[in-house]
Amino acid sequence: MIFQCTIATPLIISGIGLHSGRRITMHLRPAEAGTGIVFHRSEGDRSVSIEAVSANVVDTRLATVLGKGGLSVSTVEHLLASLNALGIDNLHIDIDGPEVPVLDGSAAPFVDLLENTGIRQLDRSRKFLAIRKPLTLIEGEKRVTIIPSRFFRVSFGIAFDHPSIAQQSFSFKCSAQAFRRDIAPARTFGFLQEVEYLKANGLARGGSLENAIVIDKNGVLNPEGLRFTDEFVRHKILDSIGDFSLLGYPLLGHLKAYKAGHDINHKMVEKILANPDHWKLVEFSEESLREARRGLLPSFAGELLPAKA
Repeated sequence: MIFQCTIATPLIISGIGLHSGRRITMHLRPAEAGTGIVFHRSEGDRSVSIEAVSANVVDTRLATVLGKGGLSVSTVEHLLASLNALGIDNLHIDIDGPEVPVLDGSAAPFVDLLENTGIRQLDRSRKFLAIRKPLTLIEGEKRVTIIPSRFFRVSFGIAFDHPSIAQQSFSFKCSAQAFRRDIAPARTFGFLQEVEYLKANGLARGGSLENAIVIDKNGVLNPEGLRFTDEFVRHKILDSIGDFSLLGYPLLGHLKAYKAGHDINHKMVEKILANPDHWKLVEFSEESLREARRGLLPSFAGELLPAKA
């Protein structure tokens, strides 16, 4: 995780948009170090490049939506979480519709496709945003806190007045292996009454039991049941990883959240960026980079130093 990465070869991902119901195709292309994650959105004779950073968030009501120049890309959080967990820093994404395909409602298909296409290491060190002092944001029952940590951790709690969910909590230390095993397979979820309301108002047109957990008053409607007994809170962690990737740097900090969603996640990202005295950018020392090139650093190790200007 010392060096920036991109994908090894181009990749095409197609699927249905959760809200539009449209068939959408994305062309993922390798990018040079320092590019970041960039969506290239076209509609008619208009086209725009939208960097995956917090400043370009235009909506957080039903999903995280990035926009610029009157065009937008919705439901980016599952793909961004996958890229973050796999350490992919630089990528061009050409997309021909208004939202990232939902696939099966989780991040697992993205992880499989990205790993199959390969990840290529670039010859530039990765900079991390390291939390130095705690920050907290509270809105009613919703709460998000970030505290210093040597690693990126997420501890999340939820509570729903429904026996299929009730109270759940999960704590997760982010790594590619742990994300693939514990978080990526967790699907998005919704209550049948809410789904019917959204469909009646022209949304969730692509939603089905094939790409979401749907719950009615009696329980989970999906014939196959749940992938984890606590799949709901794990999916909330998945969303949070995607949302906090919009800091623009890999995060070193422990995120603690309760009943949080896209809106308060985005506000917390903005609060972090607005308080630079609570964090600093760090990177591995030149000696660590030389050792990494010689294969002497087998894991995330080495001395972290202030990033160079």
